[in-house]
Amino acid sequence: MTVYGATIREVDVVVIGAGQAGLSAAYHLRRRGFAPYTGFVVLDAADAPGGAWAHRAPSLRMATVHGFHDLPDFELPAPDPAAPAREVVPGYFAAYEARHALPVERPVRVRAVRSLPDGRLRVETDRGDRTARALVNATGTWTRPFLPHYPGHFAGRQLHYAAYRGPEEFAGLRVVVVGGGASAVQVLSEVGAVAETVWVTRRPPVYRDGPFTEESGRAAVALVEERVRQGLPVRSVVSVTGLGPSVAYRRAEELGVLRRRPMFDRLTEHGVAWGGTEEPADVIVWATGFRPEVTHLAPLGLRGPGGGIRMAGTQAADDPRVHLVGYGPSASTVGANRAGRAAAAGLVRLLGDPRAAVPAQRS
Repeated sequence: MTVYGATIREVDVVVIGAGQAGLSAAYHLRRRGFAPYTGFVVLDAADAPGGAWAHRAPSLRMATVHGFHDLPDFELPAPDPAAPAREVVPGYFAAYEARHALPVERPVRVRAVRSLPDGRLRVETDRGDRTARALVNATGTWTRPFLPHYPGHFAGRQLHYAAYRGPEEFAGLRVVVVGGGASAVQVLSEVGAVAETVWVTRRPPVYRDGPFTEESGRAAVALVEERVRQGLPVRSVVSVTGLGPSVAYRRAEELGVLRRRPMFDRLTEHGVAWGGTEEPADVIVWATGFRPEVTHLAPLGLRGPGGGIRMAGTQAADDPRVHLVGYGPSASTVGANRAGRAAAAGLVRLLGDPRAAVPAQRS
């Protein structure tokens, strides 16, 4: 149920974003004693639950999702493998919000976060301002697709993976797919069945044999954590895990479309080119990833000389009032859950245990 508490403007904690990381943080804040609407509130820019999942391609089925982990204290009911992820996961998120009575207000778009002289934060939104003692930023990356620049001009169609809606519209065309991650493999596994494809990547893809174990997961997360501790631009966890034997990967392999070519030098009017060799194309699909959506935090001056926000766990190292979840090492479904718990624990240490302020009931 969506509620907008128009008369309540001061809270202890504002959570920005109601995707997996934001809902995890909200659950743990409530569990640690922060009261809905007065102790914490979740501001979500979307019109309905689901986060980025609501915008995924209709062709992405639960059987081909690149890993999904349940939210805390509520398992995702076993879905039909053929069901679209953009329907299943948003339905699960909606049920989660209702089950735990989470104070999610939507649509509320955060424009900026500023520091006030009294030590509080002012959260400026299109539905009025809030003041808070602390902030959990869980805005993810979906709204900031990354499109690299290459010289030249291409007269055909170009689209980022964020705008990809399935293979049907590419039938019979020549399609260049750019990118070395799971999104590129998904596109190849679908479009390769109806069109001629060329796969190009900036670096040779990293392949992983066998299952993705807990130990390999910890090792991948550690690599990303080291970057955010140094304040370097974020790399995704997926970028260091490699391509594993997923359903989409096996399908692409069966279609014979995983013949990778190095990155082209330039765009041409009718395709792409390496030196003097041109590859004709009708469409270029840029499966080139996303960047964290943190532009609204710019007034806080958190970005360092390395280009990123220096982190200590989920906390911004230069501002203990600010936690980022779904950022860097927690930009995965399992990482988001853990980050939500860590952020709530850190805010209890910073602000004090809210349950300690509640007088004991007399018997």
